Amino acid sequence: MIDAACTETHLRAALRQAREEQTPYRHWRLRGALPAAVIKAITTLPVAPPAIDDTLGRRETHNATRYFLTGQNCPALAAALQSPAMVAALEQTCGTSLQGSYLRLEYCQDQDGFWLEPHTDIGAKFFTALIYLGNPAPGEEWGTDIYAAPAEHAETIPYRYNDGLIFIPAENTWHGFIQRKITGVRRTLIINYVTPQWRARHELAFPGQAICL
Repeated sequence: MIDAACTETHLRAALRQAREEQTPYRHWRLRGALPAAVIKAITTLPVAPPAIDDTLGRRETHNATRYFLTGQNCPALAAALQSPAMVAALEQTCGTSLQGSYLRLEYCQDQDGFWLEPHTDIGAKFFTALIYLGNPAPGEEWGTDIYAAPAEHAETIPYRYNDGLIFIPAENTWHGFIQRKITGVRRTLIINYVTPQWRARHELAFPGQAICL
């Protein structure tokens, strides 16, 4: 059984080692973000990659096919990220407040044809982390594209097993995924802390429990 305390310890150690970058906006690069056992638990869940048409550049185009992790289907990870000590560490590192927010964990399995238009996550999301749960096919790059402006591509974050990206949503945090070849399945964990007014309560890891430090 995967232990929540060990998962939290691992996450906090990875956060301490995260590399802060200022261009094109403030963000952090994670290495070895999660215990291997947690990644295995997520990627072996009995949920098949959804068969979807064009996303039109937005995940919400196919809301009915999205899959969320909770205290029931991924208890160790959910408990670790709900922990007051873990949240305090995120706040200290990123210079933000998550008090009163709700944890939201999405497991994404993207296939060929997927793309995302540049967007910022501002509004209902107070924190965003993307953790890559695999490696791309040889010769392909599946990382997140980040932008200095909607039409000004800055960099593609390398997609490597258990690496990731953190940022605090703001007016300049443009990111997306330029459509390109995906051979196989691009697996990503998206971690958000969201506003108490989040309407889709089934998407929350603990819908009745706000972050309280």
